[in-house]
Amino acid sequence: MYRDTTHRLNENKAETAEDELIQDYAEKEIEIIDFGIEDVLSSRGRILILKTLAEMEELNISAIARVANLNHSTTTQHLSFLTKVGLVQEKKFGRIKIFRYKIENVKARSLKRLFEIWKNENKY
Repeated sequence: MYRDTTHRLNENKAETAEDELIQDYAEKEIEIIDFGIEDVLSSRGRILILKTLAEMEELNISAIARVANLNHSTTTQHLSFLTKVGLVQEKKFGRIKIFRYKIENVKARSLKRLFEIWKNENKY
């Protein structure tokens, strides 16, 4: 009986953890704010974060900060802004936050194309 109860408890914990993971992965309803391109491109840090995510698609905050050569606090603030304007999507897996470049957004897709053109133009 003890073994059956323990087994059922473990199954319930696994199902709960899986449900939480699925719930955290689902896109949160975030009110997208209106912005101008000058708001997004006015910060070198935001541009570095956007370029990093456009290239690598998904990263956690620490990896973004490391690649963009920014501190954690600044990276967090920029990611918050970029999420609010709809260029980046935040996903939570427990305590870990993953940020994804929102390529389905036409403005994000346009910025990614601009980064690619700029990068390729500088090769010649």
